[in-house]
Amino acid sequence: MSFEPVVLFFVLGVAAGLLRSDLKIPGAIYEALSIFILLAIGLKGGVELAKYPLGSLIGKGLIIVAIGALIPLIAFPILRYLGRLSRADSASIAAHYGSVSVVTFSVGITLLGHENLDYEGYLIVFLVLLEMPALVTGVILARYGVGTVRWGKLLHEVFFGKSIYLLAGGLIIGYVAGPDGIKPLDKLFFDLFKGVLAFFLLEMGLVASMRIAALREYGAFLAGFAVGMPLISATLGTVTGWMLGLSVGGTFLLATLFASASYIAAPAAMRIAVPEANPALSIGASLGMTFPFNIFLGIPIYLWMARTLHGV
Repeated sequence: MSFEPVVLFFVLGVAAGLLRSDLKIPGAIYEALSIFILLAIGLKGGVELAKYPLGSLIGKGLIIVAIGALIPLIAFPILRYLGRLSRADSASIAAHYGSVSVVTFSVGITLLGHENLDYEGYLIVFLVLLEMPALVTGVILARYGVGTVRWGKLLHEVFFGKSIYLLAGGLIIGYVAGPDGIKPLDKLFFDLFKGVLAFFLLEMGLVASMRIAALREYGAFLAGFAVGMPLISATLGTVTGWMLGLSVGGTFLLATLFASASYIAAPAAMRIAVPEANPALSIGASLGMTFPFNIFLGIPIYLWMARTLHGV
């Protein structure tokens, strides 16, 4: 398998952080890159979704969301009883791993283009749909028998936070416009996507290098979880994709979605819902360890798993 060059920008960012370079991407530019990536992925998903009858996707969608919602239920007892973390921290981390990463998914899409593999475009819809059940499950796990949560504020944060709002908005625009209507925007949102992603991965490398120390402080268990849990989730996604009759590319992307961990939507929601949880644990694990693991090792492994199960 050929190496995806945009990953080298992540390496460049990590190296800059570890070597204490004064390299820094201004906050305004980082925000602009985030908005672009979220909108571009949403638009692509909407355009692809317009090619399929909605009725034919409902069954598959319910199955994928239901199985994705099991991931925090698998992660929670591992963290709580094997890792001996507090209920709040266990629930918060479990929610991060049940949620998804836009950037990890976009790197997966880039790899499929590099490998000339097609995939079911409607899978991008699950970037939006898989966020909600994981976050709600995490809150329930944290609050079960302990106290109450302000559900109105939490749901507003989940649905109208930047990541979900832009993904959903782009999805709707792409669906309404369709393949022909979106053509005037092709060069901006689709042709430039890999270049913008490269800059974003550079920033992610800088951030990840700062989180590695926080993760190391809490021991080998959390580091092992940050690597082992994506493999469990990816196996679940690979089997699900194969059983649903997805293509090799579609099965790989579903495995990548399940294996990814959120470091954008989930931290914002958990700060509101479970303020007693330590964000250094969840962000350190998801961004400091799982994200680079998925980028360098996980994604190639998930593609191999999909090809193997499909007999390719």
